[in-house]
Amino acid sequence: MIELQARVQGCLFGGAVGDALGAPVEFLSLLEIRRQFGHDGIRDYVPAYGRCGAITDDTQMTLFTAEGLMRAWVRMQLRGICNTKGVMHHAYLRWLLTQNEKPRKFGLEIGTDGWLFGLQPLHNRRAPGTTCLAALRTAEGFGSPDVARNNSKGCGGVMRVAPVGLFASAFGTDDFVFDLASDAAALTHGHPSGFLSAGYLAVTVAALLRGDTPAAALDAAEVQLRRHDGYQEVANAVTQARALAERGRPEPEKLETLGGGWVAEEALAVAICCMLTASNFADGITLAANHSGDSDSTAAIAGNLLGAQFGEAAIPRRWLAELELQDEICQLADDLTAIVTGTIDAESAWDRYPGW
Repeated sequence: MIELQARVQGCLFGGAVGDALGAPVEFLSLLEIRRQFGHDGIRDYVPAYGRCGAITDDTQMTLFTAEGLMRAWVRMQLRGICNTKGVMHHAYLRWLLTQNEKPRKFGLEIGTDGWLFGLQPLHNRRAPGTTCLAALRTAEGFGSPDVARNNSKGCGGVMRVAPVGLFASAFGTDDFVFDLASDAAALTHGHPSGFLSAGYLAVTVAALLRGDTPAAALDAAEVQLRRHDGYQEVANAVTQARALAERGRPEPEKLETLGGGWVAEEALAVAICCMLTASNFADGITLAANHSGDSDSTAAIAGNLLGAQFGEAAIPRRWLAELELQDEICQLADDLTAIVTGTIDAESAWDRYPGW
């Protein structure tokens, strides 16, 4: 049995490692990747943003998602009432400040206490999604508007919500996990496929965390998906991914038939296919990075899934050693595990995760 802490660390580290592997080829076609790295494509870290192992906005926003969840838990424990979506929105607005931007609404005060905001690497601008930036700029309050006033289904919602699945044991049921992840994504992405993909990912992660097989985890997410209007596009994308995976590990050209991953349901589908066909963690995320599309996001999501499945020990040591913010990601994972296992009390956690 893989311990809970190993799966939590695996999911957070796995997403960051996939992000760092895919970052240098994010905007390259498969042909360009092969010209630069050979027929097998990129297989290891190469410099991006001035260093090897650099994370992008995908991991930055994932870490702020985790922070928002923990702040919400602290508030609920100590105050007895909490708008979890509002606290998560507040966390995303802290990320907006790290990008040297702020909401347009006058008088919306964003707290920068706690410890995450003070990490300087999170203030580096790493090709942030324009939809995320635009939607957060128009925030009217914490948790408002409920759904972004756009029709975007870009992958910026789904690529950041894996921590919702990691927190599942603190929330309880799969339906709550699905809805919270969807609500978090809807803060920036208004198309149903943009936020329902996020719910699907979070439930899949939650199921893997409790030891379900990948197929059973997907089935659990499918049940939740079909409760919602507008589910068909996501369901169709996942069905295509599972069908492709049944034929064995696809070549990159076949993987590209699922799409480039720039939109949410395509990024989810690519990651799912890679999870289902991977012989190990490294095999899965290298497949997810080597295609003409949003390579860092597809590899990050695949890394979240594979890390939750196999645990932190499955990630090659050389990738962890060079990963930006390795120690800080480990700290977040440990804090999250302490909360969901009840080995830390809310008063002790307040300084690091103030409840707002």
